[in-house]
Amino acid sequence: MFGYLIHRLLIMIPTLLVISAIVFVIIQLPPGDYLSSYVAELQSQGEAVSEEKIAFLREQYGFHKPMWEQYGLWLFGMLQGDFGYSFEYSLPVSEVVGDRLWLTFIVSFTTILFTWAVSFPIGVYSATHQYSLGDYGLTFLGFLGLATPNFLLALALLYVANTYFGTSFGGLMDAKFIGQPWSTGKALSVLEHLWVPVVVIGTSGTAGMIRRLRANLLDELQKQYVVTARAKGLAPMRLLLKYPLRVALNPFVADIGNMLPQVVSGAAIVSVVLSLPTTGPMLLDALRSQDMYLAGSFLMFLASLTVVGVFLSDLALAVLDPRIRMQGGISR
Repeated sequence: MFGYLIHRLLIMIPTLLVISAIVFVIIQLPPGDYLSSYVAELQSQGEAVSEEKIAFLREQYGFHKPMWEQYGLWLFGMLQGDFGYSFEYSLPVSEVVGDRLWLTFIVSFTTILFTWAVSFPIGVYSATHQYSLGDYGLTFLGFLGLATPNFLLALALLYVANTYFGTSFGGLMDAKFIGQPWSTGKALSVLEHLWVPVVVIGTSGTAGMIRRLRANLLDELQKQYVVTARAKGLAPMRLLLKYPLRVALNPFVADIGNMLPQVVSGAAIVSVVLSLPTTGPMLLDALRSQDMYLAGSFLMFLASLTVVGVFLSDLALAVLDPRIRMQGGISR
């Protein structure tokens, strides 16, 4: 087990290095740079920009250096905790992100808990009550959740929250708590505003998870070992919990690697609609303005979530399912 952990950790290092190179190339692919966009914006407003000033700014921001040198400076800076400089905000990236990363983590973590808490009992019920009225009803709700766009559901829940609960959305907290240190009142305000984005973002993931759990559990319930255990008089609930459900939980665990980045990136449009102060709208603005270090840091954050999530899901699968082996080969 220890050797497997070391092997996986060593694989993660070159994986992240390759991803960082790809990310840097991608954010450099569009023609021009942040300075070109900035100059074009000034000219569209009727302001004249001298060539000397353009050359000075290009040298100050390091745009005159070759791409490989810019990448090297960015990479070694990240290894030291320096994620670069945001040209649009005129601040280091770490200061620009600030509370947005923390609020994004709160929304993402709560969404994952919501997805599991809702999809687990519904998926088990649908599988153990196949073709019942409840199964058909929950299946219909699952398909409805998959088919409904997140932004449309967000607009509908905005109306419901404002009309029936008196909660006005323009962020994740009341305006009086913005920029204030964390307190009990601020935490309660976040919880009051949190349920709408969690329901909106988690709906599609919940629907998909229900379908996968139902299909896997139905497949296990029809296998010979379940029939044998049932014939020996094992209690239905004990049989369900001890054998087939444990194996059917594999998709829950395996989806950790995909769920973490999907929740963060999938919340971008919802964050724009709900005016949430998370990293999603900032990522979109950074990509539009070609603020390369800010955009690259966000993309590296998503990539790191994917790599770490896959690592954690592989370890959890090995513990959960004894059929999964840590090493290759055929046992004799």
